[in-house]
Amino acid sequence: MRRIEFHFDFRSPYSYLALSQLPSLDAEILYRPFDVLSVMDRVGNVPTSVVCRPKGDYVQRDMRRWAKRYGIPFQPNPAMREADMTRLPRAAIAADRIGAADTAVAALFAALWREPAPLATREDIFAILKGAGIDPASLGDIDAPDLARAFEEATDAAAKRGLFGSPTFFVGDEMFFGNDRLDFVSQALEQIH
Repeated sequence: MRRIEFHFDFRSPYSYLALSQLPSLDAEILYRPFDVLSVMDRVGNVPTSVVCRPKGDYVQRDMRRWAKRYGIPFQPNPAMREADMTRLPRAAIAADRIGAADTAVAALFAALWREPAPLATREDIFAILKGAGIDPASLGDIDAPDLARAFEEATDAAAKRGLFGSPTFFVGDEMFFGNDRLDFVSQALEQIH
């Protein structure tokens, strides 16, 4: 079966960019949210576009270049720092459990990188999901300990598997990092019979 594991952190604009291209790869997408900053710390990586000003300036231009190439809007949420980056992935995990990961992940990424919307509270997140057609009651409590544990376990597994940034894709055991590696992801899928 053609399957892509999509490991992402909602903070990653390149994950948003990559997500826009995944449907064209004609594969089942397995959504794997993880805490990229925790993984980077564990594996000795640093967010160089944050600590290196020239790279940060370049990345701002580069993201817009990729959005133009993909033909998608790119409008970073001005309230990004207020977004609850622990509840977003837990909401994605809860949505995955009810078979709505595609919709939830797309809606939450859109609220961060496409059509800015508040994401600071559980109610904000539920409003986005409800607007996308997901009944928040079907998700249960996104603050439940089992969802927090699932997110921690996903982050632990990401570090153990060798991830160092977001987005990261797996086709089988082959790892690909970055939205600019989707051609290689596509080639790997072609090898699956």
